Amino acid sequence: TILYDLRSSRSVKEWIEEHGGRASECRVGHAFIKRQRREENAVFAGELSGHYYFAENSYAEASTLAVLSILNLMAETGQPVSELVSKLRRYAHSGEINSEVADKDAVLAKLKEKYADGKRHELDGLKVDYPDWWFNVRPSNTEPLLRLVLEGRSRELMDEKKKLLLSYLGTPE
Repeated sequence: TILYDLRSSRSVKEWIEEHGGRASECRVGHAFIKRQRREENAVFAGELSGHYYFAENSYAEASTLAVLSILNLMAETGQPVSELVSKLRRYAHSGEINSEVADKDAVLAKLKEKYADGKRHELDGLKVDYPDWWFNVRPSNTEPLLRLVLEGRSRELMDEKKKLLLSYLGTPE
């Protein structure tokens, strides 16, 4: 079992499963990941923010171990990082976009209503999946912000959906 945070590309889940692993989505944040890691006995967990947790490091956060693993892989294959990750670049991903919002709950309720036709998850904020794209909007725990991440099968689709979602968040593109 490998955990990945819900902001990660669909390609992460696909790659894990293509290579015989069981992919399990998790909430963003150290405390949530550590709890789920124990519950599911995961051998690895990773966050989009660059935090990585390895079984061989007693599941303590170890980004340096991730870097060493990448360097070893580069040495073994003779490939640069750009080639190693090219297999994972299957979709257009927005990265995290912050929007200052006065009433986070009202905006989330509006998005739930607007996107009721998608496959909804509320593990951390609101995540809605469609066959060709998905988005997650989650409230910041420390700031008056909503954090948007989305991904589409193409750059054009992702840009179109990003513009629309940002308009609902009251943030110009």
